[in-house]
Amino acid sequence: MDEKQLPKLSSYRWVILAIVALLDATSNYIQFQISTLAVQIIPALHLSTAQFQSLAMAPMLVAVFLSIPAGSLADKFGAKKIVSVGLIISLFGAYGRIIATNFVTMMIMLLLFGVYMALLNANTIKIFGIWFKQDTNLAMGVFFASASVGIILTRITSPLFPSVKAAFTFSASLLLVLTVCWLLFIKDAPKGEEIPQPQVKQGKAESSLDFFKEAAHSKKTWIVAISVGVGMGASEAFSNIMPPAFATRGMSTIQGNNIAAIATIGSLCGSLFGPALIGKAKKAKPIMITVTLIAGLLIALTWFIPLGLPLTISLVLGGLFGAMTGPLMQAMPITFPEIGPKYAGSAGGLIGTVSLLFSYCIPVIISMIAGRNFMLTFIIQGIVLMMTAIFIGILPDANAAKNAPRGK
Repeated sequence: MDEKQLPKLSSYRWVILAIVALLDATSNYIQFQISTLAVQIIPALHLSTAQFQSLAMAPMLVAVFLSIPAGSLADKFGAKKIVSVGLIISLFGAYGRIIATNFVTMMIMLLLFGVYMALLNANTIKIFGIWFKQDTNLAMGVFFASASVGIILTRITSPLFPSVKAAFTFSASLLLVLTVCWLLFIKDAPKGEEIPQPQVKQGKAESSLDFFKEAAHSKKTWIVAISVGVGMGASEAFSNIMPPAFATRGMSTIQGNNIAAIATIGSLCGSLFGPALIGKAKKAKPIMITVTLIAGLLIALTWFIPLGLPLTISLVLGGLFGAMTGPLMQAMPITFPEIGPKYAGSAGGLIGTVSLLFSYCIPVIISMIAGRNFMLTFIIQGIVLMMTAIFIGILPDANAAKNAPRGK
C-alpha cells in the first residue's frame, strides 16, 4: 500500500542525472589528467615533487573554501544558476591549461577549473532530492560511480593523445559541450513543483547565511559530514600508498598502478549497485555496518595477502564493500526533518567542506604515525575506515524515510 503512495517521479529526472553524472566524470577525467600525464608535464613545467602534488590536489582545494557558500547560495537562488556561473569560470581554467607555461599559471588554471566541481558537488543532494525523492540513493550511487568512470577513462585515453596540449584541448572541449547541455536542459524542479522559497523575516528575505545557519544547527548533518570525511580520508590514504607499498614487495611501477586501478573498479561497482541492493532491505543499518567492517578488515590485511590473484580479489572486494555506503550517507541529510529540500544545498556544502578537510588531514596523520612502515599503515587505514561504522550506528537508518508510512 505504501509504495502506491510514494511521489510520482518525472521521467525527465534521467536527463538531469545523465548531465550531472557526465559532468562529474569529466571533472575527474580532467583532474586526473595531471597525474596520468605526469611524465610529460613535470619536465615541461619544471615542477618539483611538492609542486606536482599541489597541482594534482588543486581542484579539490577549491571545494574546501567554496562548498559552504555554494550550497547556501543555491538554496537561495537555485542550483542551476549557481552551477552555471561555476561552469563558465571553469571553462576558462580548463582551456587555460593549454597555455600554462609554469607552476604558477597552471595552478591558477586548475584552481579556476575546480570551481564548478565544488559548486556541483555541494548541490547534488539538493538536485537529486528534488528530482528523485525516494530514489535519491539510487541517483547518488550513479553519481559516485561516475567519478570512478572518469578516473579509469583518463588513465586509458590520456596517454593516447599525441601531446599534452591535445589531451587538454579534448577534455576542455568536452566540458564546453556539457556546459551547453547544463544551460539548455537542466531545470531546478519538475514541472508544476515549487522549490521552497526564502522566508521573509522582519521585512527581509532569508540570506544565504541564514540558510547555512539552519543547516549548521543539525547535529545529524555534522555527524554525516565527519563520517564521510573519515571514510574519504581512509580511502584516499589507501589509494595513494598502494603503488609505493607494492613496489617494496617487488612490483614494478606499472604493476603497482594497475593493481591500484583494480580497487577503483570495485569502488565503481559498489557505488553503482550498493545503494539499490541496500535499499531493498527493510533496515539498511545492519548491512551498512557489516560491509564497512568487512572493507576495513580487508584494507588492514592488505600487507599480509599474497600477491597475484588473492590480492586482486581482496582489492576488488575491498573497493566494492567500501563504496556501498558512501552514496547513502551523502544522500541522508535531505531526509532529516530540519533539512529537507529547502536547506539541502547548505547541508551539502557543509558536508563537502568538512569531509574534504578530513580527507586532507587523515592521510597526513596516518603517514606521521606509521612512516614507511607499510604494514602498520594498512592496519591503521583499515581501523580508521571501520570507525565509520560507529557513525552509521548513531545516525537514523538510511531506509527509515523510504519505508515510513505515508498517509492512509
